[in-house]
Order: sequence, then C-alpha cells, then structure tokens
Amino acid sequence: MGFGFGMNLYESLASGREGMLFTIVSVAGTLVTGMLIGRKLLKVDKETSYLISSGTAICGGSAIAAVGPVIKAKPENMSVALAVVFVLNAIALFIFPSIGNWLGLSQQEFGTWAAIAIHDTSSVVGAGASYAEEALKVATTIKLTRALWIIPLALATSLIFKSKDSKITIPWFILYFVIAILLNTFILNNVLHRSIPLDGCAPLCRNQAIDTRHIIMDLSFASEF
Repeated sequence: MGFGFGMNLYESLASGREGMLFTIVSVAGTLVTGMLIGRKLLKVDKETSYLISSGTAICGGSAIAAVGPVIKAKPENMSVALAVVFVLNAIALFIFPSIGNWLGLSQQEFGTWAAIAIHDTSSVVGAGASYAEEALKVATTIKLTRALWIIPLALATSLIFKSKDSKITIPWFILYFVIAILLNTFILNNVLHRSIPLDGCAPLCRNQAIDTRHIIMDLSFASEF
C-alpha cells in the first residue's frame, strides 16, 4: 500500500499510454522466461520461481511482498526471493551508471534501460540520480508506471494458484494501493504545492527536484524491506 503514495496517477497513465504494448510484452515475457529458467533449467520450486519472476518483471521487493500472501508462500521462499532481488539490486546500483557511460547511452536510453532492468524502484532512482537528472526523471516515471502492473499481477496470481477445493483469494491490498495513489495525486500533491512558496525557493526546487513523488517515495521504499 505504501508504494502507492509514491505514484502520480496522471503521470503513470500518460507514460503507460506511450509504451503500453512494450510494457505488456516485457512484463509477460519476463514472467514466462523467469518461470521457465527457474523450473526447467535451475530446478527451483514453483513458489520461489514465481516470486523471483514477479519481482524481476515489475518492482522487486514490492511485487514479491504483494504476491507472496496471495500464493501463501512459505517464509523461506519469500526470504530467498527477496535476497536474490536485493543482492542483484545492490550490484546494479553501482555498475549500471558505469556501463551506461561506457556504452555512451543518452539520458533517455539509460533511464529506460535502468527502469526495465533493475528490480526495485529505490535502486532505479539511485542509479538514475548517479547518471543524470533527466535519466532520473525518465527512469522514475517508467518504473512507477510498471508498478501499476502489481494490480493485474495480483489478480492473475489469485487465479493461477487457486486450488480446486478452495475459493479465489481476493488480494484486498489492491484497493488500498489504488486509494493511496488517488490520495497522493489529488490531495497530497496539492497540499505540498500550496505549502511551499515556489517563487522564493525556485533554485532549490530545481536543484533538489522537490515534489511529492520523491519526498513520499522514501517512505514507500521502507515497505519493501
């Protein structure tokens, strides 16, 4: 739920319209590929493979924390999946900016690459900020847009992992997630902008990129751990 407070509905939908087909293909492709590699190649159990694939496809720890209760994942499987994702995030946070500079990627290219290839939003923000300001903006917008796919993923997961003798488990956190997005978009943004005298702090706002998304995002990252 806390992750929703770092998202702006208008920005997410605008970005989503521009790359909807690409997002659908990449999310679905990552889930299928991850499951095949985990189950067929590495012989990992179904739960762990699905958790890692979900985290890789969307937003790391947040996605794992979302689908874990839906599939009634064992604590040890959750721990393994989170550990894999966080270790890879830590590595990517440090090496992606160097690779981007070595390849000569533009800010748009790096931001897109980081948002798709790095699991957690916190690491995406860190890598983007290390590269350049525009790369940070691109990476954050794309990553937060992909985070909306937690909703259909959780619903699909409840159907995929439904046993024959049990009812479909409704992931009620989705409702709270949507409410958090709406509160951030229509209430918290307005409160913040009214409380800050923009004329007097324009240079500071430009340099530090002060907005609701980046302020509240720090709180949402804590929910991933």
